[in-house]
Amino acid sequence: MEIITRQVKEKPLTVTIEYPEYNESVSTLVRKISSMDVNFSASIDERQVKIGLSEVYYIENVERKLFIYTIKEVYRLDSSMAEVEAMTADTDLVRISRTCIMNTNHLKEIRQLKNSRLEAVLDNDEMLIVSRKYLKDIKRFFQKGRV
Repeated sequence: MEIITRQVKEKPLTVTIEYPEYNESVSTLVRKISSMDVNFSASIDERQVKIGLSEVYYIENVERKLFIYTIKEVYRLDSSMAEVEAMTADTDLVRISRTCIMNTNHLKEIRQLKNSRLEAVLDNDEMLIVSRKYLKDIKRFFQKGRV
């Protein structure tokens, strides 16, 4: 594989993929690049803002309302957990409990707790509980070498 980069001023970021044969590797690469462009439309203080996927630490459902947590702010998201999961299926977001989706790009460490649960520590030192039901999802990320 050859990677060529070049700066082209006053043009948007463009990715061109050339391949001799379309296969699973190419398909995976296209999905990964596409997932980098996921944005959420959320609100804070009656303002609408766009939040890029890389800014998201985790998304939590609190009393039937979704919130996006970033390093500095908490935003309200008018969506459902199912919609967020569908939108982020091929990204580094993973469901860790019935009420929480975590961005594994911000995962610093995993600690074993009692009752087969795990504690996820993010790079901002926030701690989240991974419930038993979703252990297989987080383990899949470790097996793929994504964390």
